[in-house]
Amino acid sequence: MSSLPELLPYRGAATERLLLREFSHRVEDELASAISLVAAAAGGCDSGEARAVLVAVLDRLQSHALVHRSLQMPEYDTTVDVAAYLQQLCRAISRAELAGAGIELSLSVHPLRINADRCWLLGMIVFELITDAARHSFPVAERSIRLEVWPAGSSIGCCISDDGMVDEGPLHGKGLAIIEALVTNLQGAVESRSGPSGNRCVVKIPIE
Repeated sequence: MSSLPELLPYRGAATERLLLREFSHRVEDELASAISLVAAAAGGCDSGEARAVLVAVLDRLQSHALVHRSLQMPEYDTTVDVAAYLQQLCRAISRAELAGAGIELSLSVHPLRINADRCWLLGMIVFELITDAARHSFPVAERSIRLEVWPAGSSIGCCISDDGMVDEGPLHGKGLAIIEALVTNLQGAVESRSGPSGNRCVVKIPIE
């Protein structure tokens, strides 16, 4: 499979998209199967303590299934309400990745409609930035992450900021490589900085 920067312009993009979509559906099916098995086990468990553990596992699996569903490749070439999409995605991320760690996620997203593919890739960027911040930018006493998205002429600005502290900057390892690949695919740019008051990463991509 080609790299993310080649995903859309690649000559075999239709085949590549079909394979990626099929793989995503299979992952969703496996998650649904695991959820059903754990739910059945929890329902038939006589031990209250064991049942509580299984219910916690079930909730975690359902949370990750919501994130996976939110990040699925769009099937149709249409325009998407960015605010509605990101609000749904961030609710899923909060439930799966942040709530258990006591991290609050707030949003400020201006009304905007863009192509479904671009919105999906923007969602992937947002997911990577938020989860990277949650992994690397804490601990501090009160933990919070903020997402801001706004129109900037013919571009879209997207900022993830947090109040945590890191040693090597706000982007790390595989997360950095994925973000750079996604931003390159969208012909955008990314800037990040960190300091004593927290970390900030700004991505700008063309609307079209």
